[in-house]
Amino acid sequence: MTSRTRLLAIPAMLVLTAAVTAGPAAATASVPACAGLAQLKIPASVMSLPTSGGRVTAASVMTSVVSGKTIRYCQVDADLYPVDPAAPAIKMRVDLPDGWNHKALMFGGGGFNGTIPDPASNVPFGPGDQPVPLARGYATFASDSGHQQNPASPPSLDGSFGMNDEALKNFAAGDALKKTRDASLFLIRRAYAATPGEVFFAGGSTGGREALNVAQRWPTAFDGVISAFPAWNNLAEILDLGYLAQVLSRPGAFPGVDKQGLLYTSVVNACDGLDGVKDGVISNPAGCHFDPRALRCPGGVDAGPACLSDAQIGAVQAMSSPFRWPYRVASGETEYPGFPFLSGADMRTPFLGFGTTAPANPMPVTSGYGLQYWDQWVKYFLTRDPNQNSLAVDPRHPGKWLSRISALSTIEDRNNADLGPFARAGGKLILLHGAADELVSPYSTSDYYERVRHVVGPRATDAFLRYYVVPGANHANFGTPAFAAGWDSLTALEHWVEGGRPPVNPVVADLTHLRTRPLCAYPSWPRYRGGDPDQASSFACTR
Repeated sequence: MTSRTRLLAIPAMLVLTAAVTAGPAAATASVPACAGLAQLKIPASVMSLPTSGGRVTAASVMTSVVSGKTIRYCQVDADLYPVDPAAPAIKMRVDLPDGWNHKALMFGGGGFNGTIPDPASNVPFGPGDQPVPLARGYATFASDSGHQQNPASPPSLDGSFGMNDEALKNFAAGDALKKTRDASLFLIRRAYAATPGEVFFAGGSTGGREALNVAQRWPTAFDGVISAFPAWNNLAEILDLGYLAQVLSRPGAFPGVDKQGLLYTSVVNACDGLDGVKDGVISNPAGCHFDPRALRCPGGVDAGPACLSDAQIGAVQAMSSPFRWPYRVASGETEYPGFPFLSGADMRTPFLGFGTTAPANPMPVTSGYGLQYWDQWVKYFLTRDPNQNSLAVDPRHPGKWLSRISALSTIEDRNNADLGPFARAGGKLILLHGAADELVSPYSTSDYYERVRHVVGPRATDAFLRYYVVPGANHANFGTPAFAAGWDSLTALEHWVEGGRPPVNPVVADLTHLRTRPLCAYPSWPRYRGGDPDQASSFACTR
């Protein structure tokens, strides 16, 4: 057990009780005692945040092919009961493999959550040529963050749980993360009669915010964290999404799919070669200064798919510009930096960004994901009125809703940049974002990284944090990105946590186009220097 893990261990009496209760048929060091977990009570005392305890609802031995490998594991489902009887339970799952490697990994969720992430899945932007964590021998676990999605809702877009304060805190403030972690480690100890040597967290988008949240709030709970495209300033982004919903709902302002494709192609044609090679990837977005007015229709009037009207140009400019609000919120945030639509975002997959339909009331399911997210947030988080027209709430002038917005900001903006306690406890953090992300702005993650460097100090930050921006990568490799990122961040994190070896000259693969690029630490980007453009060795990280 590492010195850091000793900080995580429960009191010795509880460990002894767990081992003794398991009896002579208890697990060996690597095979879980699955049968002994069925209907097991999870005491409220093993969780550091208030619950009413919990219980295992099912424990079954499973045999599955995972990452091309047949593995045997114990799948454990459990409910963690709320304090408020009106709040939903936290539903969680733990997968306990034979051949346990004495490590554990928690997965974060996405969107509004509401379903349990698959513990047999991969880390965000994970490699295509390496086993997923469960197949590597990790005990893996995740939860629905304390509410269950309506099956009739689009995936991860049901915000109705926000009507309940405990459910809201479980999700937005991240309380469910610590409750799930504590309960899962209790079950792992009961199954193997041993404590994990290391405990990691990996998540993207909402899961990326959750990853930063655990490092901020519980600096000794996880040894290493992978945070990808994190929506850390959730309230700030929501205000921007609300403003964009209003802009795109104006008559004639919404650019249809053909016009989105026109914009995408025009941006790539203008900026693709700035890194030294034309390969469909804009490696230096900061150097791309495409002006959408170059696509203006004659007279600014919509003349079909080959040009943009003045109203559509205004909408594109609004989406790619910072949004600032003229009032204070309690979290201290003042703006959201906008989205990289003029820096090579993949307009071929418009669902996440613009969508295929203009926002309206009621909000179409074919509108952009972020616009639907805003609609659910207004109905269930802000006004708590399911009949509220979200387009009637103006984020620039919220009127009577200002105090509620400010209160929500303290829950949803997980913006504590002082990661010193996490670093001093030995924690390591890998931060990733795609430069063409159309749902969570990479500029926002860069802002958070700079804040950490300012608060903690550049040298101290370099000792525990690496931040990489992947050119051409979009949100979670959705659809057909210009660069479908794949990197073995988990092995890199293991080497750093266990051996003190930070990532050195990492290489990221494009899982779709079978090519590689150097994974450059921010603010560097890969410049072509000659040779095979499909090989990382042909590029050099530069500023």
